[in-house]
Amino acid sequence: MSPYRRWLAVAAATATATALSAVPAEAAPAPAPSVRGLSATQQMEQQRPLVAAASAVRWAVERGSYPGYAGITLNKADVTVYWKGALPASMRRVVDQASGQAPVKVQRAAYSMAELRQAAAKLSGQAVKLQPDGSGLIVSVPQAVRATAVPDVGVPVTVVAEAALEPVSRDDDWAPWKGGATIVNTDQGTACTSGFGVRNGSASYILTAAHCGQAGQRFTDGRGEFIGTIGPRHQDHDVELVPTSSVDGYIYVGTPTDSVAAPVEGWGWTFVGEYLCQSGVTSSRQLGRPVCNLKVLFYYADREDLVEAEQTEGQPAARPGDSGGPIYSIAASGKVVAKGTTTRTAGARIGFQDYGTAWRDFGGIVPATR
Repeated sequence: MSPYRRWLAVAAATATATALSAVPAEAAPAPAPSVRGLSATQQMEQQRPLVAAASAVRWAVERGSYPGYAGITLNKADVTVYWKGALPASMRRVVDQASGQAPVKVQRAAYSMAELRQAAAKLSGQAVKLQPDGSGLIVSVPQAVRATAVPDVGVPVTVVAEAALEPVSRDDDWAPWKGGATIVNTDQGTACTSGFGVRNGSASYILTAAHCGQAGQRFTDGRGEFIGTIGPRHQDHDVELVPTSSVDGYIYVGTPTDSVAAPVEGWGWTFVGEYLCQSGVTSSRQLGRPVCNLKVLFYYADREDLVEAEQTEGQPAARPGDSGGPIYSIAASGKVVAKGTTTRTAGARIGFQDYGTAWRDFGGIVPATR
């Protein structure tokens, strides 16, 4: 049976369970932990109208020139758009139309995102994060540091002592290559996880984390079959492309040996408050499924420009070897939506690069779909 058919068979048999638990029915693991009694899939299902409304606003910001934009958050039953100054008439029309998907409210922000990013460039620390409501910045410092003086950068700065996010560097894939599989850097002797098969025109690539290898180094699968040589990369954003012969519109979502894969529908922007999942190889080996219930908390405002999320039950968000693996949500169709790739972790917290940043960095790459 093909991976897609196996995926559909399991999905049909467990319609109310999380899609992350999809493995052959005779060996299905326990469902992923729930949030407030909801499975991961149910949590995402509740958020779909909110994500659709937020995405309409986010695309308008991406395509236009809106210096007052400060951010977007998903709440329990509505979307909040934070804006400095008066909302332009063109954006008011976008907000009104998006409210047809889910309620969208606009709240005043003290600072725009552009102003906060300019201020963040003057700060240093483990990470510099944007307050989701545009009220200021957060500087992350080591837990051993009791107090840290920060320069006056013109916006409020909160210092938080916390563990630093550390890099987190399916055993036998084949062409066309999928996401969520073991990839081995034969020049370094290290292993990571493939993120998504992507395309730019007729060219095929594997998207993964830049810290998994340098330009010109070779990747194979877990059994030594050649995938490709590392090509375009963005060191600061921790994303890179591996040109390869062909890619497939699936990601692995089972154990490293059962070949269960989910089809990819496309990609989407990521929002504070959104629930996501990650399917790194090491986590799948330990859990028999991906890690779910990752709630997005912050966008970084430093050169790495990462996104931070937290596993809501306090479980490890990622493990060594998960680096580069797929971060995703589940669409109404049951297929997955590409949201990013794993970079760092610290306990229940995870830092990842959102797909939209990779889309910009590499000239409009799109996931291979099924």
